Amino acid sequence: MTEPAGGEQKNDDKKPQPTLLEQMGGLSGLFYSSLPVIVFVIANAIFGLTVGIWAAVGSAVAITVLRVVRKEPLQPAISGFFGVAIAAFIAYRTGSAKGFFLFGIWTSLVYFGVFMLSIVVRWPLAGVVWNALNGSGHAWRKDKKSLISYSIATGAMALIFGARFIVQRWLYDEDYTGWLAFAKIAMGYPLYALGLLAVVWAVRRSEKHLKARAEETPREETDAEVEARLREKYAQAPVVEK
Repeated sequence: MTEPAGGEQKNDDKKPQPTLLEQMGGLSGLFYSSLPVIVFVIANAIFGLTVGIWAAVGSAVAITVLRVVRKEPLQPAISGFFGVAIAAFIAYRTGSAKGFFLFGIWTSLVYFGVFMLSIVVRWPLAGVVWNALNGSGHAWRKDKKSLISYSIATGAMALIFGARFIVQRWLYDEDYTGWLAFAKIAMGYPLYALGLLAVVWAVRRSEKHLKARAEETPREETDAEVEARLREKYAQAPVVEK
């Protein structure tokens, strides 16, 4: 007899896990996030600040419409649009091209503070967010190794945002608008990818340790299981004749 093809079908059903690049939106996501910044710098250099502002906002709108037409996830496009709109508004109010980057600079500082604070209060955001999205509860916080792993990953993310603030704030103060645009792109997805690698490492280390602990800890018997075990024990006991 030949074996049913159920096992092969089971293996075929396993879908490959998305790569890190795919999780961030793929190459199109990298392009979409960089385009408004590039458009702003070029248009501002050639036509002036006003044209640069409207060009950046227009490119963000076009990206959002394109995602709708292609039925791609809208959340990155919408958040990106509002980010560009706020940056453009600040540039307009300050009357300076470098003002376009001011919102992102101070946002990085806020994120740095939030990530560091979460470590101090022993609720590292890497662990909180991951386990909340997966419905895993808070068992990881009672495990010392898991808590340390997620704290390290959260610290890595905090360092990324801290580095963004320091570098881009210095470029802002020195009026290096072109280098600001380069730093915003170079310190965006590439550094974010490194941070995600740290989070992936923490998740795998935590899950491995929690699984090992669960296997080592004996499971408590329910009342029904205790009763069934006792019945079986006394049923098999030899009868003593008087």
